[in-house]
Amino acid sequence: MAVALDHAFTTERSIDESFAMILDLDRVIPCVEGATVLERTGPESAKAEIKVKMGAMSLTFTGTLEVTEQDAADHHAVMTVKSREVGGQGHANATITFDLQDGGGNIHTNAQITGKAASMGEGVVTGVLDALVKDFAGKLGKL
Repeated sequence: MAVALDHAFTTERSIDESFAMILDLDRVIPCVEGATVLERTGPESAKAEIKVKMGAMSLTFTGTLEVTEQDAADHHAVMTVKSREVGGQGHANATITFDLQDGGGNIHTNAQITGKAASMGEGVVTGVLDALVKDFAGKLGKL
């Protein structure tokens, strides 16, 4: 199942401060509800875990997050998430694109979900992901 979402965030910080902040994985990963950094694997990558509630199910995914593109002049960054469901066959992978401007920015998420999470149906998956990214965008603005 593929899901595409767009969200905006606003902030008081400068565009350069916002760009530096989104590249700080130790600060940005915990902004996703239920997510924690397990281990830094490099300056632009980390192993992480996220616990997600989907309807009556709680799922845990572990995997990697890597900054795959960054352009400081255009204040544009792309992150790739590759994760597997703990104890299951599913995965949740995503490409997250950040385009910043003064006062905030836009977040575009392309996610691919399989396994138990996908079995919940497109409406549930889209609703849960939309709420996660919306909450994440709100927290980015307050960092």
